[in-house]
Amino acid sequence: MVDLLFWLLLFILIAWPHIQYRNIKAARLGIIRALERNYNARVITMIHRQERIGFFNIPFYRFIDIEDSEAVIRAIRTTPPDKTIMFILHTPGGLVLAASQIAYALKNHPGKKIVIVPHYAMSGGTLIALAADEIWMDPNAVLGPLDPQLSTNKGSTLPAPSIIKAVKEKGKEKVSDETLILADIAEKAIKQMQEIIIDLLKDRLGEEKAKRIAEYLTEGRFTHDYPITVRHAIELGLPVKPEIPPEVYTLMDLYPQAFTQRPGVEFIPYPYMPPHPAKGAGKERA
Repeated sequence: MVDLLFWLLLFILIAWPHIQYRNIKAARLGIIRALERNYNARVITMIHRQERIGFFNIPFYRFIDIEDSEAVIRAIRTTPPDKTIMFILHTPGGLVLAASQIAYALKNHPGKKIVIVPHYAMSGGTLIALAADEIWMDPNAVLGPLDPQLSTNKGSTLPAPSIIKAVKEKGKEKVSDETLILADIAEKAIKQMQEIIIDLLKDRLGEEKAKRIAEYLTEGRFTHDYPITVRHAIELGLPVKPEIPPEVYTLMDLYPQAFTQRPGVEFIPYPYMPPHPAKGAGKERA
């Protein structure tokens, strides 16, 4: 009997995360279907968070990669040409190659394209958002700069504009060959990123305006994690609407963050439910 209980508990321990994940996934698909019915659109999501999936709820850390671009391109390709695409995007960024592939696939779709940003779409996420006809953002959501980040042979990551600035200020004669090579790559990376941004925007905003936005986002006037707010994005001339469907908030609740021991955020959902009266409450006592 003890052995049976042990194996039963072990099975539950192993199987429960998978059952829980399948239930959450089914709930997500239900919300996505509701959005598609309500807005007569094809809904695609790319949401990168730390999900409690796998053995013992081990978190998986996500960013934009080639697998994402393959899946998104496949979803766009199978969408009818005249169908609106609503792309729900929540990501810290990722590979430029993958993000640019997604952006071009979205831009080339003949129907209307809407990117929805409930919280943030930084770096490569911003690049994808630029391909949309409309960007719907929560009033507190943010986009981010698109200055390329270069990896060094020491394992660090450096912003391309800062590499170029360092070489100019110090002088080519006083830096190593490796730094000169990095500066050359940095110049090419910035130019390439600007070309992509201009290509994504020029049909809707005109080439001159697209060029100004490309320079603004890539020239290194901000740190890479600088938040470009809704107001800031509108001032840049991006087609931003500071409102998103309420169903999107419900959907985001179904992408749980990994459990940690540090204090988190807690609140009582509003509107408040009336408390159940205590036994004997409301009766006068002699």
